[in-house]
Amino acid sequence: MERLVLNRCTSSDLVIEFGSGDGSPVIHSLLRTPFQGKIHGYELTDTACKLAQARIAQYELSDKYIVRNQCFFEGWQQSGANYLIANPPYLPAPDNDIYMPSLHGGVDGAAITKRLFTVGCDRVLSLISAYSNPVETIEYAIACGYQVIDFTIAPLEFGYYSSESKVRETISALKSARKAFYSPNIYLLAGVLFEKQGRGSQDLSAELRQVMTAF
Repeated sequence: MERLVLNRCTSSDLVIEFGSGDGSPVIHSLLRTPFQGKIHGYELTDTACKLAQARIAQYELSDKYIVRNQCFFEGWQQSGANYLIANPPYLPAPDNDIYMPSLHGGVDGAAITKRLFTVGCDRVLSLISAYSNPVETIEYAIACGYQVIDFTIAPLEFGYYSSESKVRETISALKSARKAFYSPNIYLLAGVLFEKQGRGSQDLSAELRQVMTAF
């Protein structure tokens, strides 16, 4: 978030955030950067929203970071933002009857991620999992008029929620269909900065696809 978004922003930039949680990632980033714009976050869970608001007040960041207990897809239209940041749910499963329903990202894990590209912000920073149909996600972003201008990759082990049998069975089926890519030990999680095409930046979409399908 710091390298891909906050260090690129100017004081006139407005950022919207899908799913703020307790606000920790943004708060920690704001404390480490000279960001002077504004971030409007949207969080559906009342408890998490109240915790985020309390932490924002504690660190005296209310002039830079505002979190609302509201559906993102209803609230963002009020903002006129040019940046969107998101860590969307990406667990693939036939339905949301899983250990943590809020982490369900649709049958292929990419449903909500794809929907973010319909918002229309100039730049979108989203996490993309290699086991959640990454190639079609990138292609969908391109079809929506975006290109990849930067990304960072982290190898992760399968955790408690991604190891649930229902989820792992879905991931395995996606791998058989060449829609999920992982090794027995790890999968790759990418933080990807998309930008509207035609702004002069170099397109790294092909490189991102190559990395995400390495396993």
